[in-house]
Amino acid sequence: MTKHQFKIAVLPGDGIGSEIMNVCIEVLQRLLEDQPRFGLSFVHGAGGAQHYADTGIALPDSTMRSCEDADAILFGSMGLPHIRYPDGTEVNPQLGLRKDFDLFAGVRPIRAIPGVPSVLADPRAAQIDFVLIREQSEGLFYGRLYPEHQPPANDNEAFDLGRITRAGSERLFDFAFSLARQRRAANPAKGRVTCVDKANVLNSMAFFHKIYWERAKLNPDIAADHCYVDAMALNLVKRPWEYDVIPTENQFGDILSDLAAGLIGGLGMSPSGDIGDKHGLFQPSHGTAPDIAGQGKANPTAMILSAAMMLEWLGQKHGMPEATQEGARLTRAVDAAFAGGRLHSCEQGGQDGSRAIADAIIGALAKKSALA
Repeated sequence: MTKHQFKIAVLPGDGIGSEIMNVCIEVLQRLLEDQPRFGLSFVHGAGGAQHYADTGIALPDSTMRSCEDADAILFGSMGLPHIRYPDGTEVNPQLGLRKDFDLFAGVRPIRAIPGVPSVLADPRAAQIDFVLIREQSEGLFYGRLYPEHQPPANDNEAFDLGRITRAGSERLFDFAFSLARQRRAANPAKGRVTCVDKANVLNSMAFFHKIYWERAKLNPDIAADHCYVDAMALNLVKRPWEYDVIPTENQFGDILSDLAAGLIGGLGMSPSGDIGDKHGLFQPSHGTAPDIAGQGKANPTAMILSAAMMLEWLGQKHGMPEATQEGARLTRAVDAAFAGGRLHSCEQGGQDGSRAIADAIIGALAKKSALA
């Protein structure tokens, strides 16, 4: 049997990006060292805020071509607060990748990991397991993605153009119902979609809301409900264990996903995948954390869990269950490494950094019988 090689475009980026990416690739290599069916071939690409400062280009053409040719993109973190475009906005090349590769679904799993303390006192916090899906092709980011349509700012006022389309909303909701169906197949307690919007105030959100219920009628096997974004901010603190799949607008998803990450130990525990019809990009939900860069303090867990998402996506996309199984095994290894409160990352007040956490996960992978 010929061993299949998936080509992975690797974009470490700025700040702690290289640190967490290096240990992530090490963990992936250990995970797959005895895998006979497939392997990963890594192609590194330059890009980010520092690259922009040095060259005037945030993502060079060579990096874009590598991403386009790859089976998946593994992305660290890009952007530095002191390096900005002439208009004052930060250098965020990931927005360009989302636009160019039409990565419309920002999939952000929020799951309590055994042994990681929650900020919530309620013991039901251990049951937190939902997925927030952030629409990424339009919404309140539309003017940034398509500046040619953005009204110009002046010394007296500035505007941000938001846009909601039927096509963009329909594919988001169809993605959400499909994901809920997959999750229910793995766990009969799942299988519910909750749309989040602000339809009681904004015309665009009323349109979004209307389309949601149209798609819900086409998926009668999946429970459907709705919540306004302000109420959802409250509910995610009061009873987050009740939710399953939560699709929402771009800006709302950006905010709620950070809030949700705080429930499970911080952004260092929160992976994500930017998914389109053809391409997939996988990255931690956090930023570049320049204040701790180069000190070995960065928590690589979100990066490693994003790589697990990548493997599961590759398996599903290419009909290769071995890849999906390896992604699930990597997630179980993360759980085993943190179980019993053995690890404490810096955002949880501990001293365990990239090396200690990676070693613990590699150690868990070595105990194959425990991860079966």
